[in-house]
Amino acid sequence: MSVTYDDSVGVEVSSDSFWEVGNYKRTVKRIDDGHRLCNDLMNCVHERARIEKAYAQQLTEWARRWKQLVEKGPQYGTVEKAWNAIMSEAEKVSELHLEVKASLMNEDFEKIKNWQKEAFHKQMMGGFKETREAEDGFRKAQKPWAKKLKEVEASKKAYHAACKEEKLAVSRESNSKADPALNPEQLRKLQDKVDKCKQDVLKTKEKYEKSLKELDQGTPQYMENMEQVFEQCQQFEEKRLRFFREVLLEVQKHLDLSNSPSYKNIYRELEQNIQAADAVEDLRWFRANHGPGMSMNWPQFEEWSADLNRTLSRREKKKASDGVTLTGISQTGDQALPHKHSSVSSYEKTQSYPTEWSDEEANNPFSSTDANGDSNPFDEDATSATEVRVRALYDYEGQEHDELSFKAGDELTKIEDEDEQGWCKGRLDSGHVGLYPANYVEAIQ
Repeated sequence: MSVTYDDSVGVEVSSDSFWEVGNYKRTVKRIDDGHRLCNDLMNCVHERARIEKAYAQQLTEWARRWKQLVEKGPQYGTVEKAWNAIMSEAEKVSELHLEVKASLMNEDFEKIKNWQKEAFHKQMMGGFKETREAEDGFRKAQKPWAKKLKEVEASKKAYHAACKEEKLAVSRESNSKADPALNPEQLRKLQDKVDKCKQDVLKTKEKYEKSLKELDQGTPQYMENMEQVFEQCQQFEEKRLRFFREVLLEVQKHLDLSNSPSYKNIYRELEQNIQAADAVEDLRWFRANHGPGMSMNWPQFEEWSADLNRTLSRREKKKASDGVTLTGISQTGDQALPHKHSSVSSYEKTQSYPTEWSDEEANNPFSSTDANGDSNPFDEDATSATEVRVRALYDYEGQEHDELSFKAGDELTKIEDEDEQGWCKGRLDSGHVGLYPANYVEAIQ
């Protein structure tokens, strides 16, 4: 049970009923709450718009980075197109989410803001005009009844005080009859006191009943006036509730992409691109461009020339590294010899792939700075500077006196960049300087 006090009427409230004096304040407070709820709804829409924008940006960045990786990677043919279709889907979905963000901010947010401005009018002294009008309306409707209620409370208080005084006078008279020390005059005064108290009780009771009757007579009008002001507040609140429902439905339409033709087309095109991936076609292309279908400059008899001796020797080494049997080369583990591929990046040439993929950052070749676009594992190697430390990927045994020999995992120093035949000049830690196949080592990061 709540107990409040309204200074305007000075009557204590002992009930939680709307009809009690001052309890209309909860209805009035709802107007201020309505203004605050508009702010809350705008903040809610604004935060969702920020999320949509951030998601769109993340999709775009993800698609850009992975499109570069796939384009520079070893994948080819129709499967490469199918893979790229996944990134195209992300770019298109990103555009749709940017449209969602724009709709939320430019339409829904602005609509709430404008409605709030039209529905609530601030006063110079603070508060809202609508709140003051509701407060004044309830106070005016309640004032006559509250005045009569105050009179009832006062008459009830007087009546109860008279009853108390009467009871006290009767008790004194009864006690005096048993007291022999009191003379007849004192006894008479006590009897007169009792009679007077009884008359006061009758008068205050009559006044109490009269004021209560007047209050009962004024109650219907009081209820009618209070109902009228309350309905005005209800109508104002109904406008806000209906507006919120309307706005939330519009927000739902902007967020729901399931019925968007553009959204359906994105995944229809994605499915078509993936379905178009043809393993037979890709293998046929690879055979023609990188397999037995390739043309070949078969060796023919050539006269010996002292000037061409070095060049021919290195050309033979180059051919050996492209797939022709290279004497003295042993493979470590299950690693395959590197293949010549026109679309293969330096990543394929210089990196050894892990045997198992993992979501852990330490085992993910595309994690760390690669994920931020700072370093692309498929980027072509920049022209290396002199004196670069490298690590051997495969075993190699030099076939001529000017070639180096090393084991997989050995480290050496590259002192000259790769020449046109694919050979580098390097120095072993022992100090021996010589040539080695460029694609048999990787730079040490």
